[in-house]
Amino acid sequence: MSHPRLRVLVVDDERPALDELRYLLERDERVGEVFATDSTTESLRILREDEIDVAFLDIQMPGLTGLELAQVLSRFKSPPQIVFVTAHEGHAVEAFEVHAVDYVLKPVRADRLAEAVRRVVAGTDRTPAPADPQIAVERGGVTRFLNRSDITHVEAHGDYARLHTADGSHLVRIPLATLEEEWADAGFVRIHRSLLVSLAHVREVRMEAGRCAVVVGEPPVELGVSRRHTRELRELLLQNRTRRP
Repeated sequence: MSHPRLRVLVVDDERPALDELRYLLERDERVGEVFATDSTTESLRILREDEIDVAFLDIQMPGLTGLELAQVLSRFKSPPQIVFVTAHEGHAVEAFEVHAVDYVLKPVRADRLAEAVRRVVAGTDRTPAPADPQIAVERGGVTRFLNRSDITHVEAHGDYARLHTADGSHLVRIPLATLEEEWADAGFVRIHRSLLVSLAHVREVRMEAGRCAVVVGEPPVELGVSRRHTRELRELLLQNRTRRP
């Protein structure tokens, strides 16, 4: 199946790198018009005025970083796909947390860039997102991917969150409030100012001396529920059970 040629934006504050990336992309037959700028401010103007399919972003730039720009773009009604192009390996986990399609290291090879374009084209098929998305986590310098359905509960750690599964826990650089909003439709609810719980993993609800707690996971873990969230949680659990076949 043929695809319309991609409209591409390239953002890099280093002019030689910007020119090289633009040159390589313009040689790709899958790419149509290429916009290029060394200014994040100018990039936002282009994105508002033109329909862009994919943005190739450097990460370390003055003003808005590439990661911060990607977060802004995620709020657009029809956000472009994101590919990061950087000399630094250390931001890979953060890149995938903002749903980047690819992460290309400098100096950019033509064959590696072609693979990134292939991934972008595959994403324009608009196939439905998987029902069980994966979350990139890092431990000991190794990046792995968790199925969201395996996460029993989430604990706040300042601007970070700790994801708990039966196999252990993993710290990710995402605030609890963000996960609460993004994962609400997947059955994650707040039970305390510092805790989200997956309704699918709740095995028991315990009431003792007016205090509520839930038991999740295997081996079982008991989590306290604050008074303000107790009634809402019990109602949600009842709804969740009645919807199951």
